[in-house]
Amino acid sequence: MPNFDPDCQRCPRLASFLADVKSEHPNYHAAPVAPFGSDPARLLIVGLAPGMHGANATGRPFTGDYAGVLLYQTLHKFGFANQPVAEHIDDGLVLQDCRITNAVKCLPPQNKPVGAEIRQCNDFLRSELDGQQAGSVILALGRIAHDAVLRARGLRNADYAFAHGSLHGLPGDLHLLSSYHCSRYNTQTRRLTTEMFEEVFSVARRLLDG
Repeated sequence: MPNFDPDCQRCPRLASFLADVKSEHPNYHAAPVAPFGSDPARLLIVGLAPGMHGANATGRPFTGDYAGVLLYQTLHKFGFANQPVAEHIDDGLVLQDCRITNAVKCLPPQNKPVGAEIRQCNDFLRSELDGQQAGSVILALGRIAHDAVLRARGLRNADYAFAHGSLHGLPGDLHLLSSYHCSRYNTQTRRLTTEMFEEVFSVARRLLDG
């Protein structure tokens, strides 16, 4: 099973929505968004889905998206990126020992995929996780991403509870580290502060360097 299909049409609602978006915004990527970064990478970041005017427009996860501002600043601070900004796919950004993917590879209406769409896309995430080396850190941004990782590994949510900063050992010597999503809502309401986000990355850095 490949970890990405650029022509995927598994979810009729998402395929139809992307066609409508492409018609309205012909210069947008408006297609499944591929994972981005090092391959292999010991840090795999799992987001929710592409944002309408971010990854769905640029074709690269969290690029051009408000949520990407904090993410890429933090990746740069902790040595996972060569620069702190991500504006477009030709901006020279390079990730170092880090890869970013999404639980759902296509833009969903209102940024809310339904359960069936998360399940349809889970095979791609499963393939990505199967390729992670022992000792890798899987950083899930938000509960949906956290649960998608568990589903991809055939594990029960009840045994690996989500919380901001939660850390679980997974079979295969993988670490599941979770954070609140770095969305505009979470950062502007200060449910997620810069300090909170950086502490999660401090844990990831220690796990990988230790």
